[in-house]
Amino acid sequence: MSPDARLVADIGGTRARFALLDRTGSPGLVRILAVKDFPGPVEAIQAYLGEVGAPALQAAAIALAAPVHGEVIRLTNAAWTFSRDDLKSRLGLCRVLLLNDFTALALSLPHLDAADLRQVGAGTSVELAAKGVLGPGTGLGVSGVMFHRGGWLALSGEGGHCSLAPADERESAILSLAWRELGHVSAERLLSGGGLPLLHRLVAAVDGRRDEPLSTAEIVSRALSRQDVQCQAVIETFCAMLGSMAGNLALTLGAQGGVYVGGGIIPRLGELFDHSPFRVRFEAKGRFGSYLAAIPTYVMLSPTPALLGAAHALAESEGYP
Repeated sequence: MSPDARLVADIGGTRARFALLDRTGSPGLVRILAVKDFPGPVEAIQAYLGEVGAPALQAAAIALAAPVHGEVIRLTNAAWTFSRDDLKSRLGLCRVLLLNDFTALALSLPHLDAADLRQVGAGTSVELAAKGVLGPGTGLGVSGVMFHRGGWLALSGEGGHCSLAPADERESAILSLAWRELGHVSAERLLSGGGLPLLHRLVAAVDGRRDEPLSTAEIVSRALSRQDVQCQAVIETFCAMLGSMAGNLALTLGAQGGVYVGGGIIPRLGELFDHSPFRVRFEAKGRFGSYLAAIPTYVMLSPTPALLGAAHALAESEGYP
């Protein structure tokens, strides 16, 4: 392995994905490790380098499920806390680029192939128009990308923590129960892997059904089997609320290039998502229904798109400290 090897990483609340860039700048030797198995990113990266046989790194671009503006980084949904300088010195890096995981995901959007996407509903992407992305995984990420002066600029924000709004009386009842428990109910509180068990309990209470404590994986599995009415109702509610969020994002960004749904949950739902209320709720914005009907929505099928986005971010930062 070349001593000037460059690493890209996508570190979420549950999994950490790593790759080394080949001579064309494309991610290769992809490995996925469990975040809980390591005390911090340095140990996880060292384990990855040992596995693929890379003795040294020159640079790294690391996408993280956390705000990355300060010197100390704390993952939002995992126990890792570390400093930028410590990461750089312990790995012997000449250059390190830290970016939010959904910033990296947004940067991948202009470079995805048609095979990496599945369109849900109608609409046609407008070339070089803004694109939005959101995705429920362990948490809920939100971002977007805009074309400016010959290149794509990604947003770095925490849109998953904005307040979740109800769209009908049933959702008002669900959120009323959540407000009693949490005070502030962000979208991530319900529209994420971490939030699905809570949503399951709240939907059961509102629909007058007995609540059976289930994990996120169990809820998804039972909904896919189509043999558990309660879990099907939860996933339908989940997709409807996510559709409202996606429509809000499209309006906010003017995302006529499309809205893309990533994360670990939605691709697993397959046709269940395609036939869910997601697209109907995406368009259900009153006077701007026709505006949204023209915007396409896609499910992202690639398992590691943020690595591609991180690779482009690293290439664009060449020549900077």
